[in-house]
Amino acid sequence: MEAVTLGLAIAILAVLAAEFVNGWTDAPNAIATVVSTGVMTPRTAIAMAVVLNTLGAMAGTAVATTVGKGIVEPAALTVPAITSAMCAIIAWGSLAAKIGMPVSKSHALLAGLAGAAYEGGGFAALQWSGWQKVGIGMILSIGLGMLAALLLGRLIIRFAGNASPARAKRLFDRLQMLTAGAMAFTHGMNDGQKFMGVLALTLFAGGAMDEFHIPGWVVLVCALTMGIGTAAGGWRIIETVGAKMTRLTSWQGFAATSAASATIFGASLYGIPLSTTHTITSAIVGRIVGAWILTFPCCFLLAYVAAFVANTLWAP
Repeated sequence: MEAVTLGLAIAILAVLAAEFVNGWTDAPNAIATVVSTGVMTPRTAIAMAVVLNTLGAMAGTAVATTVGKGIVEPAALTVPAITSAMCAIIAWGSLAAKIGMPVSKSHALLAGLAGAAYEGGGFAALQWSGWQKVGIGMILSIGLGMLAALLLGRLIIRFAGNASPARAKRLFDRLQMLTAGAMAFTHGMNDGQKFMGVLALTLFAGGAMDEFHIPGWVVLVCALTMGIGTAAGGWRIIETVGAKMTRLTSWQGFAATSAASATIFGASLYGIPLSTTHTITSAIVGRIVGAWILTFPCCFLLAYVAAFVANTLWAP
């Protein structure tokens, strides 16, 4: 029993570490545009993101429920397998942050869970209904994010194109601060909830809960952990998303964050786990195919191998 308790404790720490990395490497996408356009200082923008990411993560459990019991069959995952999947996600997210590549930790999480569950139960362990939502999330994060930003940008040019440059900049500076805050909140509302679902799944797999549900303390702990991770920065990702992908003015930053945050908010209400990284980057520029190609297979394979080793070493 002591070994089981120790294993569960390690798994919980691994999930929280992955949530920390999520805040550290993914949350900077929410404030990249507002920093790169000079509307807010990095210190102020991160402080805002910490608060709003945390509040957003506490704003519901629809996405957490989808991830926790709608993506893979809970019975196919052992506690060691979940731990190994989290380690794979942490490794991938840390590598991406080091080289400044804005990959999706959401896709890493889903691929990691899929890889670990596949090792334990094959294709039968993957739930089609949940993966339909993932597919919808992919379409929303790429297609809708980019289309909405394009349409909004055209509307701004049409109706504000003849305005005084100085007056227009002051207006869009304020609007961009507002939408960057909305982006940070919706990031927490979608991405923050994903690891709540995994933590609840871990407790269920470890026998700490008789049935799957999202306890209030899980919501609070995960929200605070992501907030602390957000405070760690993620400067290279801010630079990549906000400056290296394309140069933005304040009105373009406003259009991008407005489109992205609206897309994420709508998906979160329906429990659709989409990639906030891909939503904001596609709202800025559509060239993120490399991140798509790498994240799913790499994290699936890493989690599969790690789960195989873990399940073999700690088989009951």
